[in-house]
Amino acid sequence: MHLFGLLLFGLIAFFWLTHGLRVAYGAFRLPWLKDFPPASDAGCPRISVIFAARDEEEKLTAALATLMEIDYPNLEVIAVDDRSKDATGRILDEFAASHPRLRAVHVTELPPGWLGKPRALQKGFEISTGDWLLFTDADVRFKPDVLRRAITLGSERKLDHLSLLCDIDVIGFWEKLLVTFFGFLFQVATDPYRVSDPHSYFYVGIGAFQMVKRSVYEASGTHRRLAMEVLDDMKLGKIIKRSGFRSGVGIAQDSVAVRWHAGLGNLVRGVTKNFFAGAGYNLGVVALGITGLLLLDIAPFLAVMIGHGWIRILAAIAAAIALCFHAAVAFTMRVSPLYALTHPLGAVLLCYMLLRSTFITLKQGGIVWRDTFYPLDELKRGVV
Repeated sequence: MHLFGLLLFGLIAFFWLTHGLRVAYGAFRLPWLKDFPPASDAGCPRISVIFAARDEEEKLTAALATLMEIDYPNLEVIAVDDRSKDATGRILDEFAASHPRLRAVHVTELPPGWLGKPRALQKGFEISTGDWLLFTDADVRFKPDVLRRAITLGSERKLDHLSLLCDIDVIGFWEKLLVTFFGFLFQVATDPYRVSDPHSYFYVGIGAFQMVKRSVYEASGTHRRLAMEVLDDMKLGKIIKRSGFRSGVGIAQDSVAVRWHAGLGNLVRGVTKNFFAGAGYNLGVVALGITGLLLLDIAPFLAVMIGHGWIRILAAIAAAIALCFHAAVAFTMRVSPLYALTHPLGAVLLCYMLLRSTFITLKQGGIVWRDTFYPLDELKRGVV
């Protein structure tokens, strides 16, 4: 038994010493948007900002206000109202009436074989005129110079597709605990720095901000390839990378900001449709994910407390790397690095959220998204 434990924690320490440190080193080398100067008017190609809104009356006005204040000379904003039942459509029409750069589009029906959001984004693309497309969400807030700086970043790095890691407004202990752990896990799982390496497997697509050349988006298949894909933002990054184009990831911090789900309960419920989808609706992948969280993010901390000899030393190495990386992610997200001390609890909550998402999706035989039910068989066929 001791030999098994020694081997197990040796492998765990090896993971953190190799993959963990490499990803952490890459994260420190990611470009920060603020370090890139705003492009001049002559260097600003036409951009179409496209987003889908469904019952967003609470957050929409503030987000639209920041969009209308963006300092960019050649910009159009296409807002697609996806069958909203609240005042979203009226708010968009009122803004469009007083802001020439905004076009409001209203979708009243959803054709078979489509999820609502991908269909709305496809609709927005079809009427857009930009050389670059920026896909975002209806509740995202922007600083005025964000597009000029993003164009400079993309140009200097010779990118066809740029995703920006944004600020997530978090309030209270539980939101900070969960969101910082999720940010840490996202980095470990996707290795954003290596996304720009054409030979790497990794890809990223950020729902709040991903900007792509129009020609690249068309050559990759547009949202038609993502018609039944719940994780349409990440999978847009995937189809672009797999099509042979150059993607990249940067850090926007407060240049791009969003209030995600308010409170622990809403965070847990808000990802119900996402987590099992992220596993490709595959129970084997779910089991692998749970096992990984237990071994890599919980077991080392337990072994530090109750282990002995080399097992404790190896566990301490793994825990120290995970804690330092988590603290750096929290700092980047403008949250106290001390939240890294909640690391094992964050892993426990993520395990619960993945299991909950899996159980509810299987029990329902599908998901409910934007008041529409989608059968699991159709969702599986639509996985990209």
